[in-house]
Parts: sequence; structure tokens; C-alpha cells
Amino acid sequence: MKPLITFVLLSLCLLPIIFVLVSTSFKADSRSFSIDYKNNCFRKDGKPFQYISGSIHYSRIPREYWKDRLLKMYMTGLNAIQVYVPWNFHETLQGVFNFAGDRDLEYFLNLANQTGLLVILRPGPYICAEWEMGGLPAWLLQKPNIILRSADTEYLKATSVWFGVLLTKMRPWLYQNGGNIISVQVENEYGSYFACDYNYMRHLHNLFRLFLGEDVILFTTDGNTDKEMICGTLEGLYATIDFGTDTNITAAFIRQRRFEPKGPLVNSEFYTGWLDHWGDKHASVDTVKVSKMLGEMLSMGASVNMYMFEGGTNFGYWNGADHDTRFRSVVTSYDYNAPLSEAGDPTDKLLAIRDVIKNFRDIPVGPMPPATPKFAYGFVTLQKVGNISSLLDTLSPQGPVQSQYPLTFEEIKQYYGSMLYRTTLPRNVPEPTPLISPLNGIHDRAYVSVNGVYKGLMERDTALVMNVTGQQGDQLDIIVENMGRVNFGSYINDNKGLLGNLILGNDVLTDWSIYPLDIDTAVANGWLQAGHSGSGMEAGDGPMIYSGTLKSTGLAWDTFVKLNGWTKGQVWVNGVNLGRYWPQRGPQQTLYVPGPFLSATQPNNITVLELERAPSHRRILFMDRPQLNITTLHTESISFKNIFMVMNYDYKTYSWMNYSFKHD
Repeated sequence: MKPLITFVLLSLCLLPIIFVLVSTSFKADSRSFSIDYKNNCFRKDGKPFQYISGSIHYSRIPREYWKDRLLKMYMTGLNAIQVYVPWNFHETLQGVFNFAGDRDLEYFLNLANQTGLLVILRPGPYICAEWEMGGLPAWLLQKPNIILRSADTEYLKATSVWFGVLLTKMRPWLYQNGGNIISVQVENEYGSYFACDYNYMRHLHNLFRLFLGEDVILFTTDGNTDKEMICGTLEGLYATIDFGTDTNITAAFIRQRRFEPKGPLVNSEFYTGWLDHWGDKHASVDTVKVSKMLGEMLSMGASVNMYMFEGGTNFGYWNGADHDTRFRSVVTSYDYNAPLSEAGDPTDKLLAIRDVIKNFRDIPVGPMPPATPKFAYGFVTLQKVGNISSLLDTLSPQGPVQSQYPLTFEEIKQYYGSMLYRTTLPRNVPEPTPLISPLNGIHDRAYVSVNGVYKGLMERDTALVMNVTGQQGDQLDIIVENMGRVNFGSYINDNKGLLGNLILGNDVLTDWSIYPLDIDTAVANGWLQAGHSGSGMEAGDGPMIYSGTLKSTGLAWDTFVKLNGWTKGQVWVNGVNLGRYWPQRGPQQTLYVPGPFLSATQPNNITVLELERAPSHRRILFMDRPQLNITTLHTESISFKNIFMVMNYDYKTYSWMNYSFKHD
């Protein structure tokens, strides 16, 4: 009798689980997204399907605006969005995973689902995206010889742990399981990377299948060359291609067909605009060309994702960088000349795209949501809080790390922002004496002071030598700024800080005190307001903190802050890091301040880190429109001048020799 009772009770307990399994099975049977290789198309729930998609990065948009941007994309006529997942945004510190607030990916997916948008997920682990280190966490570089994006044991171990967390969260969001994710990209444009490691790609393929199952479409995206398609594709992963308005559509899709003879034509990144580096001219792509090519691809039955549709902003330190002939940092704005502006405003390009889409699918009925309101709050005058050296108790409360030779950011485990390297002059240097980074070891900019007096700067690839004078024992401070890690190409192992010894005349500088600077925490806690320590009215040279208050107006609308006359630095509003400014180099002249960052009823705290020189007026201006296209300094002509000088310096005789320098 007892076994029978036990069996009945156990059966009753299992009924809910059985019901869930049956329900899940029913959902999987009734919902499907697949590739029809016979008819060269996607099929959604058994019917032919063509997606018209746009890229949007939740990590570049305040959470409060996610719904607004998604709704505007939906009202344009898109039926899908494409989403990158930056690994370092969620696991900034190894083993510490953050999916809350602006990092709440599942909330973002749910908003997209409620809006009626399907999702093409691009979880990496590498994403490029002009994002810091291409989305890879900087703590990977603590392994000095790690080969990123390869079958390197340490790298695979880290990616496996990450995907164990991320993909487990994503599985319920697959379309087959009742969610809105229709396909998932494996890696990202892998064919453009030097490694060409098929074992690595096979490992990722197996990981994705393990965590996501056999039904979801897994795909690759690569550039429009044979080399890229050869190294980036893998059997079992659907091969797609990317290209922009400068490409022959037919030739590009013929190339895709060589690697994927059957199935839908797909342009996974159709470029509606382009990125900006500091010192570039502001990039733009012609609206007529974009709309014309989009119509042609859709007429061919191709599925198209527009990269970008809403660019957003590289808040904080999240901008990436390129390194071809030299290091070039990406600007704070990721406006991208996209159909939705950096502030999420519809543009003429969006309207032209919507007119094209009308020819291929029904556009949702109703008006396009308007631009978010903007307001010109006017001028704010800032006061000096103090220079970095005078604020070390606040900015580096744990004190310095002592080392005979310089250590990198990664060795100190400070991955972003700035660090201060301090030593003393080893002897009297009454005459100007070269301070040199002989191996191009300044990553990325170094601001040099002697006894608290700013002397000048050194910069990666462009300014590797400067003159110093002083007495033996004088304090030498070098604040090194990380300007964003390389996000594309062979140089993504981009360590920051002083990567090698500095030489003063004939002397190798040693015995360093290295201070990690946690400026963000100090700002967020209100420790850097004028009057707290070292404050004063006068401006000065070298890295300085300034602060002020934007009075409440009863409004908390979007605005744009312009730092006319300021040189280079970082801005915080109410503790939120808006990103970098560098008006002297351009093209970006204003920083975007989303309304949710402001208070309508309380004074708004403004903090500025000026790294070189503040203007005597110390004013900043809050405007109602951006300025993204003014280039005031072109750097190409000075790129190699100081490299030439350093590489030809004779340390014994203090003379410059006439060696030839080949630019590669």
C-alpha cells in the first residue's frame, strides 16, 4: 500500500513539471525560425520571411530611453533589431557579473518583444563595435602571453565561463522557446583577424550548441573579401557578409554564394554611416545612396541589417580605438550619421529609409514618435578643486604600489581611466634633457610634472620625447591616460600605462610609486566639489579637477555641453561619466547629456577633469543642439615626427643622427 501511495504522491508532485515540459514542447512545435535551403529564404513559423533590421546598442543608450528608440525603429518599418553584447560591460571584473540597471539585457529584450521586434543576437565573445577592446575584458591581459580570439587555453577557459552565464540567460529568449531571438552570431568578423584558428571557432560552435540547443540558427558575419570569408566561416554556421554603399551588390552576394551556395542572401552590416576618430573629419554617408542600395537588396529578397540605426554614446571610458599606422582613439559620440541621431532623433535618412521599406512590407499605422525635447541651460562657471597630485588621498585612498620599474594598468588591476607614476630625478639636470620612451611605451598619453609644475605631455606613436630640467630628488609625476583599447585588428592585446622604462638622458628611471586613480568613485561620492580640498579660483596647466553647479530649472531635458577653450579631459554630471572631450582636435565639440542624467528640482553637480589647460574664463555651455563636425587640428602631418627623433637618438653623445626611417 505504501509504495502505491508514494507513487501517487510523486506523480502529483511531478504534474506541474510535466505540464511545463509539455507546454514548452508545444511552444517549440508551434514556433519555429529556420533556413529554407531549397527556396533560399528564412522561414518563420513555416512561412517565408525577410528581415529588415537595424543595429542598436543598449550599452550606449540610457535605460530610460530604450523604449523610445525601439518604438522609433518599429515605426520606421523594421521587424528586427541586431544587438551586440559587450562581455566587458557585464564582467568588468573577473567573476563579477552585472546584469542590472543599464546592463539589464533581458529587460531590453523584453522591451523589444513588447514593441514587436525580433532580435538578431551577437554575443561575441569579441564584438568590435568601436567598443573598448572590442568587448573583451581587459583582465584577460593579466596573462602576458595570452592569444586572444584563439584556442589559447586561458582564453577558452574564460570564454566558456562567460558563455555559461550569458547563453544560459539567453536560451529562454530564443524564438523557438517563446522569445524573440531568431538567430545568434558566433564570434564577429573573425576572418579579419590574423589567427584564423578553426579549432577556436569549433570550440565556440560547440559551446553555443551546448547552451542554446540544436534548433537556433547560428551564423557568421565577415567582410567582403575571400580571405575574410575563408577564415571567418565554418561548416555548421550560416555564412553572411557585410558591405556598404561603396560596394557592388551583385558581386558581394556572389561572394556569399561561393561560401553559402543555398539559403537566404544576408547583408549583416549595411553601413548607414561611419565612425569618427579624434582628428578626423566627421564621417557621413549619403542618404540617397543608402536608400537606393537598401531598396535594391530588398528587391533581391535579401535580408538586411542596417549598421547603425541608432548609434548612441561611448559614455565613460567605453570608446575603442584603431591601430593601423598609428593609434587612433574613437570619439565619445557614436552618432554614426545613423537614421536615428545620437540623441535618438529621427533624421531625413530615417524618413528616406521608411519610404523604401513601405514598398516591401506594411508600415505600422501612426505618427513617428517625436524627438526628445532639448534645452539650452546656458553657461556654468567652474571653480578649481585642485590638481591630481594634491588630491591623492581622495583619488587613491589605498596608496601607491611600489615597483622598481613601471607596471601596466593590467598588472595593477586598474583597467580604465588614469594612473599616476611617481619617482624622483636621479641627478641634477640644469639643462633641458630628453625624457624618452624608447620603445613607444606610452599607452596612451602621459602628462608630466616636476615638483607639481606641469612640463608637457608625451603621446603614443606621436610624441615620445620631451625635455625636462630640475634638481636631484625633485618629484617627477607622470599621469598616464588610457584613451581606449584597440578594438579591431592584430593589436587588441593593448596594455595600458607605461609599458617600458623611461630614460632621462643616460639614466633609466627606477623606484616608482604607482597610484591607481579612482576618480569616478570620488565624483560619485561628492568628494571633488570646490571648497573640499585644494580649491582656488585660478586656472592652471596640467591635470586639474574643476567643479560647479547647474541650477535646477524645473526641466530635465536633453542638452549638449560645449567646453569652448578647454583642451582635453572628461566630464561628469551628477556622478555620471559623460565621456571624453577634446575640442582642440575635434571633430566632436559637444558631449550629449541625456535628460535622465539631470534633476529638474535639485542642483546638478558638474565635475571636469582637464588634463592640459583650462581657459581663464572656466565656463562651460549647455546647448540645445550638438556640434559633431568641426575639426580644428589635423594630426596626420605630425604623426611620425617624434618617433623619428626617438629612434635616432644617441644616448651617449646627446646628438641626433641621420638614420633613415621607413614608415610601414
